[in-house]
Amino acid sequence: MSSLSKKRKSAPPAAHKDSTREEQGPTLKDMLSADVLHKLKQQADEMKAAEAKHKQEALEKAEAERKKEQKRLENDMAYLLDHYKTDSGKYK
Repeated sequence: MSSLSKKRKSAPPAAHKDSTREEQGPTLKDMLSADVLHKLKQQADEMKAAEAKHKQEALEKAEAERKKEQKRLENDMAYLLDHYKTDSGKYK
């Protein structure tokens, strides 16, 4: 019951947070020009696109390797004999 009677501490006002930022000085974002920020964002987007392209190419390569291996196994008589399921009831 005593825990219910305790008051919760309220969050410090937003003005307090702003004043501490001003005391610390300007941030890197504040010091950079809009043109430089735009170039950095554009470069980050290009890097993300290149990473996505690289991942897609890796997936396509893995899929091609899988298909190549499956085709090789389909031509391997020992593999086919081991994995061939006979259903003798089907032909009676």
